[in-house]
Amino acid sequence: MAGNSQRRNRRTSNKKGAQVGSGGKRRRGLEGKGPTPPASARKGHVKNRVANAKARHESKRPAPRRGGAKGTAELVVGRNPVVEALREGVPATTLYVQQFIDSDERVREALQLAADRGMNLMEAPRAELDRMTNGLNHQGLVAQIPPYDYAHPEDLAAAAFDAGEDPLIVALDGVTDPRNLGAVVRSVSAFGGHGVVVPERRAAGMTAGAWKTSAGTAARTPVARATNLTRALESYQKAGLTVVGLAADGDLELQDLEVLDGPVVIVVGSEGKGLSRLVGETCDVRVRIPMPGGAESLNAGVAAGVVLWEAARRRG
Repeated sequence: MAGNSQRRNRRTSNKKGAQVGSGGKRRRGLEGKGPTPPASARKGHVKNRVANAKARHESKRPAPRRGGAKGTAELVVGRNPVVEALREGVPATTLYVQQFIDSDERVREALQLAADRGMNLMEAPRAELDRMTNGLNHQGLVAQIPPYDYAHPEDLAAAAFDAGEDPLIVALDGVTDPRNLGAVVRSVSAFGGHGVVVPERRAAGMTAGAWKTSAGTAARTPVARATNLTRALESYQKAGLTVVGLAADGDLELQDLEVLDGPVVIVVGSEGKGLSRLVGETCDVRVRIPMPGGAESLNAGVAAGVVLWEAARRRG
């Protein structure tokens, strides 16, 4: 029994004592270190520095706010205006035709153009068309244009960056003639620009007149509407774009401007008043277009076209 008691009180353990060895270091030292990382991931390599700089730039660029304000619906009234709008590709969705209309060549062409485009054809009594047009001389033809879907100003720069390109944008300050807006849209499209920015108030919008002057290019060149143009330009500056204002008393002549091959916003004022005070103060640089012929100013469409051509030339 005493022997059994001794065995019960004996302390037992499965633990091993301290072991002398390398701790696995030798084995790990014999293992390979895996494939060589790419140059952009190797600290100190030039491609690593470029990648880090790009990442810092991207982190400073604000996230784009997709989508902008909606315009208002518009009516094109009268036989000649309706036919011209349909010829020029103005995006009308419905053609209203007066009941028992006296058909002529313009009416027949309007009906054919509308049918070719798959537009809605609506027959309405004269009294209804009078009500729709507030008594205007509609001559039995009215085309309805849906509200224009404006982009947000940041959409334009974001789309350019996403495509790996430096943004080339035109902003209009106080331009109230839709034909000038249409001409600018056409020039932006012709010279590889990324869009046009207009203020929400006291400025031309994408009306039928602007669509016609753009000669169809408005279908592929976005127009953004800014609630406050000065704030929109400051947002572009934060995103790394240079804001260039066109002014008759500019500090530089166009040929001396060195930033046109990079991300840039070209600001064009009205022909009579030029840039407003706040917009002019926001610009990083003000430039003038030399005019040996002695003209005092150019309209917005021509001025924007000249600068866009120079920008396209420098971008190759």
